[in-house]
Amino acid sequence: MKGFDQQTLHDLEFDQIREWLAAFSIGATAQTRLENLEPNNDFDAIEFELLRVNEFKSIRVQGESFPALDFEELLAEIKLLPIQNAVLQQEGFVRITRASELVNHLLHFFDKRSQDFPNLFALLNNVYFTRELIEAIEKVFDRRGLIKDDASPELYSIRQQIAKLRNQINRNFDKEMRRYLKEGLLGDTKEAFVNDRRVLTVQSTHKRKVGGIAVGSSKTGSLTFIEPAINIPLNNELEMSLDDERKEIFRILQELTRDIAHHLPLIEAYQELLTEFDFINAKTKLALDLDANLPGIVRNTRIELIDAFHPILWKTNKNLGKVTLPQSLILDATSRMLVISGPNAGGKSITLKTIGLLQLMLQAGLLIPVHENSKFCFFQQVLTDIGDNQSIENELSTYSYRLKRMKYFLKVSNRRTLLLLDEFGTGSDPELGGALAEVFFEELYKRKSYGVITTHYANIKLKADRLPNAVNGCMLFNTETLEPLYRFSMGQPGSSFTFEVAQMNGIPMDLIEQAKGKLDQSRVKMDHLLNELNREKMYLQRLNKEHIEAQELANNAREEFIEKKQRIDERLRSQQDLAEKNNLFINSGKKMKSFIDRYQTRTRKKDANNPLLEDVRKYLMVEKSKIEEAKRKVELMQVKPQKVVAKKRKTQKQEEDTYQRDKIVVGSTVKMIETKQSGTVEEIKGHTLTVVFGFMRLKVEREKLMWIK
Repeated sequence: MKGFDQQTLHDLEFDQIREWLAAFSIGATAQTRLENLEPNNDFDAIEFELLRVNEFKSIRVQGESFPALDFEELLAEIKLLPIQNAVLQQEGFVRITRASELVNHLLHFFDKRSQDFPNLFALLNNVYFTRELIEAIEKVFDRRGLIKDDASPELYSIRQQIAKLRNQINRNFDKEMRRYLKEGLLGDTKEAFVNDRRVLTVQSTHKRKVGGIAVGSSKTGSLTFIEPAINIPLNNELEMSLDDERKEIFRILQELTRDIAHHLPLIEAYQELLTEFDFINAKTKLALDLDANLPGIVRNTRIELIDAFHPILWKTNKNLGKVTLPQSLILDATSRMLVISGPNAGGKSITLKTIGLLQLMLQAGLLIPVHENSKFCFFQQVLTDIGDNQSIENELSTYSYRLKRMKYFLKVSNRRTLLLLDEFGTGSDPELGGALAEVFFEELYKRKSYGVITTHYANIKLKADRLPNAVNGCMLFNTETLEPLYRFSMGQPGSSFTFEVAQMNGIPMDLIEQAKGKLDQSRVKMDHLLNELNREKMYLQRLNKEHIEAQELANNAREEFIEKKQRIDERLRSQQDLAEKNNLFINSGKKMKSFIDRYQTRTRKKDANNPLLEDVRKYLMVEKSKIEEAKRKVELMQVKPQKVVAKKRKTQKQEEDTYQRDKIVVGSTVKMIETKQSGTVEEIKGHTLTVVFGFMRLKVEREKLMWIK
């Protein structure tokens, strides 16, 4: 597998990305890997790396309780464990304990999330949950990382003896110090420590009055340090006990080292797993810092940038409180050679570098600051010719350097090569250099390479316009204020605005007119035409934007009107239903009142053949039949919507057959249903079509169009 061109990494400032990554690492292993990180052209490996980083980013964004990656590397322990009779340091056992606990937490975290994060879960294949290591070490060490008194019976006995000796030594010393203090033989500090032993600070003039051994004196000689005679044998015994303690601790650690050496493969797996997570975590932190995403990865050769930012420029401007404008463009089989022209300081180079640096980052397994709907492929190589690369040491001029680079490009370029050529063809005589640049351009085009080229040469712009798989683009310029807009536009070359910029910077008009007079008038007219095209394009874009905004407002108003009408109709139906019910109740009440009136005026004699009761029964039967009829109507209403939906679908199908929208393709002639305007379809994206109506280019939904031819 061939590595990436180092000059390309330098030209696109990939070192800055590596520097940011290294700052996010925890251990030395991941830091070294990140400092030496390079793009890769093993496509499967790159995609796997990207998926793992994207999964880790999802964990961080979703706020999952991921275990803190707080660990120290185990390189020294892994080196010592295979050696017979080797003994690990106390700190080494603490590092192994923390690593084992962290890995157990990681296993627990992914236990129920293996389906959500399969690529990260795959990293855990060589480790397993265990507490054997932790329990073995905890038998010897306490929580502070110190060896326990009861790590062995022998150590317990030795430390008990040491404690007794120290207590006795301190009692004897305190007694001697009080006695000599009363006699006025001690200095102001009373005591000191020499070789870890408590000694009396005796005034040198009285040193022969104190029983013991002189172990030193002060710098001035005014004080003598004396170990009391009563403590001399006790201190000697203490030294011997401390030596016994050291030997017993060495034996305990040696035995513990032998025990955990059986787990060496697992400890090596801990080191590999944790440093890999450290590596991925650093990439994830950079992605979060740059607000980066994983674009769509495609196997065919294609780049589609949507809202792409140059990460270094974006971060610099963010720190300065400035706004960075995103870029959007497409490179595919029909537009694989992009020639960008326009005024100086308009953003041509930064657009070219944005494409290149994002491609390098992606192929290094890094997420990039683009919209997630962007699309990227992988290239076998990315090659650049950017900036002034004079070499005094090799007596190499800028133009000679560029010719050597071009020779190399012609040798290695293929259909999986991305070329980034800034100020293409400059460095020599404009006419001769332009002619040679045109030949190079044609040769690179024949090799089916992909490329982004910035230039001021008119012949390169014309060549891009004539070749079927090349395309022009320009950086937009405000023709009124003569200021760059830093926005890229695809489809037409840009003017250099040489005379306009000169006028803006105070150059007298008579000198500018003299300069125009020295040029071929066709060249001046062409530059003027490009200027006018740029102005018209900006005007049409503004009209298109205003039309889209007005269309959106109209659609929103229409939807709001329909919603309000539906609410009013519903309320009206509700009121009508209520009125009908009230009328029913009123009529029923009136009828019943008439029965009551008739009943009160008649005799109260109980008679089964009473005509009043017969009228009541008839009335109730009629009302009951009305209620049953109403129920049947409700049931029919519940069935009716299904029929209405079927009828509506049939109507829609007839409408589709009438408008023949399924025949609409790029190049079709279509008509707006509402305005009856005819136009040509230029581009189709989903349900949205770009249609050219005379001098206007509008984006229209498919449902609002009908096919003509």
